[in-house]
Amino acid sequence: MAELAGKSVYVTGGASGIGRAVTEAFIKEGATVTILDRSVERLRELEQQFGEVVRCIAGDVTMYDDHVRAVRMATEIWGKLDVLVANAGVFDGFAKFVDVTPGALADAYEMLFAVNVKGYFYAAKAAVDELKRTNGNMIFTVSGAGFYPDGGGVWYTASKHAQVGLMRQLAFELAPDVRVNAVAPGGTLTALNVIRPLQPFVKLVDSETKASSIRRRNPLRIVMSPEDHVGAYVLLASEKSRAITGEVISSDGGLAVRGLG
Repeated sequence: MAELAGKSVYVTGGASGIGRAVTEAFIKEGATVTILDRSVERLRELEQQFGEVVRCIAGDVTMYDDHVRAVRMATEIWGKLDVLVANAGVFDGFAKFVDVTPGALADAYEMLFAVNVKGYFYAAKAAVDELKRTNGNMIFTVSGAGFYPDGGGVWYTASKHAQVGLMRQLAFELAPDVRVNAVAPGGTLTALNVIRPLQPFVKLVDSETKASSIRRRNPLRIVMSPEDHVGAYVLLASEKSRAITGEVISSDGGLAVRGLG
């Protein structure tokens, strides 16, 4: 039996990377999905692939009204909203703090925190009333960088710590009506965008080099793909996790046990 049969889900950044893998997994488990993403082309691909079980909105997660439009679409078409997956994010490319000029530092902060943190605030705010009606749940895509150094540069790492704090405080405030949890993927082969202000300070690496680094850094010695993480999202979205709130499921190849090696 499909784990998410009849569930209405809203996913931000659902047209690529982990968001797309989650969208596809949720649809296979019986959910209908509303997606907010900036890429019109990738949204059209999803509509062609899945037809009537998806609804797509081209928009910007840093704009509150775009989240409101997405939530309204979900409720008007499917009559309710059961799950929010706040997932859209950008990256700082491991830019080193000491190398970045003060002007670029400020621009990077404004841009990255607008997407990675404010975007999650806005998604949660737009969805919360509908989720209360269904005793639904929120799932945040956080990161191993929310717990350990060197999962990114200072901007990305700080933003991921902020997401974890937001998740836990919301879990406290919204109980018992809405559960709020997170998934923390480790290094994953995906096209996470490096923000423009930091691009001059970042050394780009090819996929093979990135894969080698990911494999070397996690105890399971695996190169993770977006599909490796979807099981945690399905669990948290389902009724099988009805006793779980305020928690983070780490899907990172075992970073917590890597020791001093």
